[in-house]
Amino acid sequence: MPDLSVISVQFIKGVGPGRKKLFANLGVETVEDLLYLFPRRYEDRRQMTPLAQVEVGETQTVTGKVVARGSRRSWYTRKHVNETVIDDKSGRLYGVWFNQPYLERYFRPGTTVVWHGKVGMYKNRLQMVSPEYEIIGKEDQGLSMSRIVPIYPLTKGMSQRYLRKVIRACLDKYSDGLTDILPVWLRNKHRLANIYRCIGNLHFPEDFEQQEEAHRRVSFEEFFLFQLSVCKRRMSILQKKGIAHAIDFDLIQRFEAAFPFELTGAQKRVIREIARDMQGPSPMLRLLQGDVGSGKTVPALFGCAAAAANGRQAAIMAPTEILARQHYENIKKLFKVTSHKSQVTSGFDLKVVLLLGSMGKKKKDEIQSRIRKGEVNLVIGTHAILNEDVEFKDLSFVVIDEQHKFGVRQRALLSKKGGNPDVLVMTATPIPRTLSLTLFGDLDISSLGEIPPGRGKVTTEYFPPDQEEMVYQKTRDAVTQGRQAYIIYPLINESDKLDLKAADTMFKRFEKREFKDTRMGLIHGQTKKQEAEEIMRRFKDGRIDVLVSTTVLEVGIDVPNASVMVIEHAERFGLAQLHQLRGRIGRGEHDGQCLLIAETGTDEAQERMKAICSTTDGFKIAEADLLIRGPGHYFGRHQHGLNELRYANPMTEIDILKAARQEAQEVIHQDADLVSERNHGLKEIIQKRYPDYLKMVEAG
Repeated sequence: MPDLSVISVQFIKGVGPGRKKLFANLGVETVEDLLYLFPRRYEDRRQMTPLAQVEVGETQTVTGKVVARGSRRSWYTRKHVNETVIDDKSGRLYGVWFNQPYLERYFRPGTTVVWHGKVGMYKNRLQMVSPEYEIIGKEDQGLSMSRIVPIYPLTKGMSQRYLRKVIRACLDKYSDGLTDILPVWLRNKHRLANIYRCIGNLHFPEDFEQQEEAHRRVSFEEFFLFQLSVCKRRMSILQKKGIAHAIDFDLIQRFEAAFPFELTGAQKRVIREIARDMQGPSPMLRLLQGDVGSGKTVPALFGCAAAAANGRQAAIMAPTEILARQHYENIKKLFKVTSHKSQVTSGFDLKVVLLLGSMGKKKKDEIQSRIRKGEVNLVIGTHAILNEDVEFKDLSFVVIDEQHKFGVRQRALLSKKGGNPDVLVMTATPIPRTLSLTLFGDLDISSLGEIPPGRGKVTTEYFPPDQEEMVYQKTRDAVTQGRQAYIIYPLINESDKLDLKAADTMFKRFEKREFKDTRMGLIHGQTKKQEAEEIMRRFKDGRIDVLVSTTVLEVGIDVPNASVMVIEHAERFGLAQLHQLRGRIGRGEHDGQCLLIAETGTDEAQERMKAICSTTDGFKIAEADLLIRGPGHYFGRHQHGLNELRYANPMTEIDILKAARQEAQEVIHQDADLVSERNHGLKEIIQKRYPDYLKMVEAG
């Protein structure tokens, strides 16, 4: 039987070379990719809700024939409004769309349509605002009507009708070639159906019991393979010989006393966890997760100081030069050290250097020479640290900040710079407590849940676009009181395809109108590095009052005087991203205001706005993000160094995840190299699916 993972999707009926590019936009290159492109939800069209029986406030699926259509300009917002009326002989329903004039071509009178959306009431008429829609032709009845209908993720130029036909054709021709990855003993033990039947039932189930059984089977498989990789990595770490640091209680006490403020209980706990790991014979691999502003740098700095006290070296790697420089400045301030030798009251002898890619060759050569000779014991920098020219004399402790910005290869490269140094990876994107150990099984987990005292409280509100002037007034008021503000946009330039206000366009408008008497700055992804550094420096120094920016600020600098953040088109940001951005304010003594301007026309957008406004707890935000968007968006490829979980949802299937993890642990414990007949083929499968992760087994 041919290998479905190498047959191009173009050979499926209805695709061809031309439409192959459309599928690439969905991450589908091969027949196997398409078979595993599962629906994001299903609509039960076996019995549609009659229009006379739809309920206000409920999300429902309806069908009818178009009896009228029209368009107009809203006198209030000046937006183009498309209105279409459908009738099913029991009643009528209006559909309303904004800024989509092309819909008139689709909704021709007499056309049969299916709408899915929330029913509302406006001027005594029932309507759906921006419902999902589908045009139904006679040839679509078999796959799109009178059955449980799959609803897939789409890309521009592709319809649900078309994708269903292609997937049906793919199943008919290729599903016999599916290979069951799970060993027979494991399928029998957990009563899991064969993969051939499951894939078919996930795309076109006859009932929801079939779909749920198939869903459980595929989720178990994905979790199991994922956990095999994680457990194998974990075992490889425990078997390596690391560096046992000498750390006593006096060293910890002296470190904690070196700061001009009292450390939080959480910071002290994490310091002791790191100390215990560093004393052990195996390399430490610990994830430190904490909300923005929770003070993760302090425990990380303890590891660096402990390495220095042992006569060894440490390194801190940040994702941007701005953040690396910020670490450097903060550490100098906290520990009163210079780039040369400086004995401080704590008794720690820290010699710190900053190494950046933008430095001149002469400066780099000088710093690299000092690192190689052991004249410095703490190096702070960006990916420049990974350069093969950078040689450490005795690297024993590594900090990787914002883990998801790097990925496993960089982590492995940095580990190679020393004799299996202890590694601390940090992230301000918290993973829900129930999932941390299961998803990051190769890492020990530390969490910082407390915010250091002396910081302002941050409140969050969201406003519809027609209330933007109120938001700008609040921003002006804060500037008048001596505070500073960010205004964030998702785009750099105006787009003809999207009705979005963009950073550069609004910056020009603000200079002439809303903030004409205010010192302003503009920064975005296309701003040259030196210019961006200068603008950020001026903002930090208080020489800019309002900074207009795209999301380059997500991992940004500390500006204690910044107390207002306006985020335009907030509905286009994920919850975790909104929370990260919001973390830029309230970092000083003043309270912060996060003001979101958002179109909340969809249920998901409303849920996100309610979640972000209801809590500042990053762990609760992470849970809400997972529940709303699913794991594929939250656990991105760079978040954990693996391909995304394609289907399994760790938030809603924690029991399946735990069962799969237990089986994976037992398999690795009994057959670490996966060479037994019982586990035949598993090693090849995880090498193929998680190649980067298994490279870590050899490299890490």
